[in-house]
Amino acid sequence: MSRRVVITGLGPVTGLGLGIEPNWARAIAGTSAIEPIQAFDPAGFDCRIAAEVEPFKIRDFVPKTYRKATKVMARDIELAVVAADMAARDAKLSTPSTDDQAQPSYASDRVGCHIGAGLIAGEIDELTAALHQARHDDGSFDMHKWGQEGINHLTPLWLLKYLPNMLACHVTILHGTQGPSNTITCGESSSGLSIGESLRVIQRSSADLCFCGGVESKLNPMAFLRQQLTERLNTTANDDPGQAVRPFDQNAAGMAIGEGGGIVVLEALETYQQRSGARAYAEVLSFAASQTFHRATKNRTPDPAGQAIGAAITHALNEANLTPDDIDLIAPFGIGHRDWDGPEAVALQRIFGDRLANVAITGNKALAGNCGAGAGAVDLAFTAQALYTQTLPAILNRDHPIPGLRAGGASTQANLQHALVCATGFGGQNTAIILKRLEA
Repeated sequence: MSRRVVITGLGPVTGLGLGIEPNWARAIAGTSAIEPIQAFDPAGFDCRIAAEVEPFKIRDFVPKTYRKATKVMARDIELAVVAADMAARDAKLSTPSTDDQAQPSYASDRVGCHIGAGLIAGEIDELTAALHQARHDDGSFDMHKWGQEGINHLTPLWLLKYLPNMLACHVTILHGTQGPSNTITCGESSSGLSIGESLRVIQRSSADLCFCGGVESKLNPMAFLRQQLTERLNTTANDDPGQAVRPFDQNAAGMAIGEGGGIVVLEALETYQQRSGARAYAEVLSFAASQTFHRATKNRTPDPAGQAIGAAITHALNEANLTPDDIDLIAPFGIGHRDWDGPEAVALQRIFGDRLANVAITGNKALAGNCGAGAGAVDLAFTAQALYTQTLPAILNRDHPIPGLRAGGASTQANLQHALVCATGFGGQNTAIILKRLEA
């Protein structure tokens, strides 16, 4: 596994914008995308804020010959298709989707695809007609009538809109990727695990390039209700959404949902150097994963000591042959909830010691919310851009940091050589990825 791997395309799709340029511009300006929810009427929910992706037409991101297929794309699939298109174009790739008249940049069997996905909730409008036909005379739900009559009111292709693997399915068809492909559904760790999978595939020469990352949309009533039941959402800042999410702040009061995520292009350094026009944002040095064991909450929250989070970071440092002193930037999970930020902070303090107070620790969830299965891809894209531009994004709402951590502030120039990107999924999976700045 000696092949070096670089990031050549960034395709974040969040409430901050579509693509790396608008996302980064607002990250630099410190403008949060968290606002009152518009996707549905949130009046019945305790939390009524989120970071929504701006309106777009999916037909604008696929070839004319593929537009019929957009009829069976749930919101999550649409977001993945847009993110992959952004990443491919940013990487200056010729694919059947970006330019069907040009010779593809890579043979199809040398291109892989690994995308993290969440549990896609059915659209209320589609379910209503079917549920209406599955009622008892008193209006209660009848499972037998659902199987006999109700389900017949769903479109025959209904299931194709909601299978998690359909994100990667459409991306692989559009961009002609016939190499290793996989879908990973492990909460907020899905992106990191998918990126790690692509890294290993390229390292062992099973592919030369991979689309990877993840996206998710929880902005429909059913998915949003599940998040409210986790008790992780901020319910106190509906009138001041920009101040809602406070990663690693002593006054943290909960997270806000973010819609979207991102797809990034990983490429073998040796094959990247053979094609022209592309740029390499950073090198991916290492990847590690771990599983939280916290019996008291059945892994619903990290253990207070952050043992498993620390294990992932330590393994990533060892694989990269680095020490904690080599890390200049940390992009943590940091959702702005004490039960998650606390253990992560403890793990970082144990590994980095007193030096942690001088290490830049971003807080991207205050900008774009927690994008679920797409959260890690957003953090990776922003971190790669930070290394490439030698610029720290603004760090919002960390006015009273957890003791031992650096406070927030405006965007600044910085000397950044190595960065650590972490994720902690709801359910206990943890990932750690280390990036290195590439010299020109």
